[in-house]
Amino acid sequence: MNELKRIDLLRALCAEFGPSGCEGNVADFIEGQLRGVCETRRDRMGNVIAHLPGEGPRVMLSAHMDEVGMMITDIDDKGYLRFANVGSIDARVLCGRAVTVGNEQNQISGVIGAKAIHLQSADERKKATAVSAMYIDIGASSREEAEKYVDLGDFAAFASEFVEFGEDGQRLRGKAIDDRWGCAVAIETLRALAGKPLAVDLYAVFSVHEEMGKSGARVAAYAIRPDAAIVLEATAIADLPDTAAAAKVGEMGKGGLLSFVDKGTVYDAGLIDFALETARRADIPVQLKRYSAGTNDSAQINRAADGARAMALSAPTRYIHSGSCVADARDFDAICALLQAMLTEWKD
Repeated sequence: MNELKRIDLLRALCAEFGPSGCEGNVADFIEGQLRGVCETRRDRMGNVIAHLPGEGPRVMLSAHMDEVGMMITDIDDKGYLRFANVGSIDARVLCGRAVTVGNEQNQISGVIGAKAIHLQSADERKKATAVSAMYIDIGASSREEAEKYVDLGDFAAFASEFVEFGEDGQRLRGKAIDDRWGCAVAIETLRALAGKPLAVDLYAVFSVHEEMGKSGARVAAYAIRPDAAIVLEATAIADLPDTAAAAKVGEMGKGGLLSFVDKGTVYDAGLIDFALETARRADIPVQLKRYSAGTNDSAQINRAADGARAMALSAPTRYIHSGSCVADARDFDAICALLQAMLTEWKD
């Protein structure tokens, strides 16, 4: 497999089909990118666990492979697929979106449809169409035809092009930036540190099922029993028109976001201070997350086994959990630089 770097690596990761419960193709790609870099293994849950041995405390990086998507729950007589969301998706971003439908072996193209606005009643127009009123059209005209390509329990994920846009192409748009971004950062970090003396015994976990319960990271943390964990994520920001200043989380292009607390974790103050100190010394941009919302794999990692100190370093991202997430390439570089500096200069 060709070694891909930086934005090309992120683009390729985002293109992989991998809703929660169907992460095998993403795992294969990651293992291919790490071949010759470090030892990797896949556990019974499907997590990919990479290891760079070093002298010092056991540190676990965590980035989840799964993306939000849908599961096929019924096929009607006319060949339309009914579905349920896998992960948290705003119903307003679904109708009319192109999707890929299938499993790890076979996929087919489709589109999410619903009753056209011209045919809706006045009351229906006043509210968002419910997921239960939507369907996926794969071009089939009967149940029998659809069943040649799709089984109940198969998955669907957004199908969208990865685009560089804005000034100097710094803005990045695509599906699954949450959290193929973190996967790309972890891969780049392992490559950069391979063969160098390490102040930590480094494990990188590419976890499954984050969007549906975070069970993958929990199992990996029990096996590794890290002293500290750094979760690499994408996080929603509110730098949009008509958004109250108090609700703004951070800014794009100003570096990664460090969280103090969220709905699942109180983050370790010592690790946050170390990250800020490292960023100042190395002149790396970083931000403090100015809003407490959501959660991530740290909620499971820091309470597994004997517990672990936890820190989250996240990419500021617009339109998260949609087919057109937007992030900034400058934040990718800043997060990689900060993470590598911390792991090289680790203070326990």
